[in-house]
Amino acid sequence: MTHLIHQKGQPHKVGPNLNGLFGRKSGTISGFSYSDAMKAKTVTWTEDQLFVYLENPKKFVPGTKMVFAGFKKESDRRDIIAYLKEATK
Repeated sequence: MTHLIHQKGQPHKVGPNLNGLFGRKSGTISGFSYSDAMKAKTVTWTEDQLFVYLENPKKFVPGTKMVFAGFKKESDRRDIIAYLKEATK
């Protein structure tokens, strides 16, 4: 697993714990080693921002450590965002 969607305070994996994702600023979870690019992006995660990010993370945040290539299909991105909205409350 690269990310966790568990209770607040659970340990990070390859990616940060996604609990409380929506409304959070990028690169701000303590205890996770973000790339300088992600820390400098200073985006607040909304559905619209995630939709663009999930298509091509390296284009959205040049220099990110994220190795995921993205979801090219709009329907896949919408499904992931709907899941994350519910799972990360």
